[in-house]
Amino acid sequence: MTTMKIYKVTDYDALSKRAASMLAAQIIGKPDAVLGLATGSTPTGTYQYLRTWQREGILDFSGIRTVNLDEYRGIARTNAQSYYAFMRENLFDHVNIKEENTYIPNGEEADGDKVCREYEALIRRLGGVDLQLLGIGQNGHIGFNEPAESFAEACHCVDLARSTIEANQRFFERAEDVPRQAYTMGIGTIMRAKKILLLASGREKAKALYQAVCGPISPKLPASVLRLHPDVTILADEECCAGMEF
Repeated sequence: MTTMKIYKVTDYDALSKRAASMLAAQIIGKPDAVLGLATGSTPTGTYQYLRTWQREGILDFSGIRTVNLDEYRGIARTNAQSYYAFMRENLFDHVNIKEENTYIPNGEEADGDKVCREYEALIRRLGGVDLQLLGIGQNGHIGFNEPAESFAEACHCVDLARSTIEANQRFFERAEDVPRQAYTMGIGTIMRAKKILLLASGREKAKALYQAVCGPISPKLPASVLRLHPDVTILADEECCAGMEF
């Protein structure tokens, strides 16, 4: 049975706090949970709340394991724009999580098949993802699963869409510095998570969210596949809900 719950919140801060509350409930309810984490601008507010609550003694990350959705291919961990650096800056360096319990695809490994095969095996070895956090791209991508002719089953290397590259340019000094490829969990990998939490903020994401929820289920709009998952929650702010009825 498919269950998709959609909640409209007033603004980005309300979205961040509610998302953090759901993650906190997972952490408290299962202290050794496997959390699937996302990067980008959308989850930063969520991570800020988690940092605050850990500092206040509400949360304990000591037994938590994390697997990140993706990483740029050909980028060093020491690069400030790597997702390894993003996670350290926004969460890991500020909570009591063990570094050996945090996993991100190895962007420095040139053998893409090896990276993807080992990351897929790692997720299975951890027992799967208990709660997967997602954002949504303007073209409907989740993770770095871009619009395609079919849904990718497993972790894979993907050529980033022009719209994704352009959206990421703001994080790099020069347009030519933006990576053109990334390693990402596949749609199948994401769909095997026990629970999924998708965050959508801002008017620029409104069309993609509407199509994901109301349009046809198609690999040309990757987020639409979430309607087939048994336990999905979507949190969206008012700007992103333009044109949608609740």
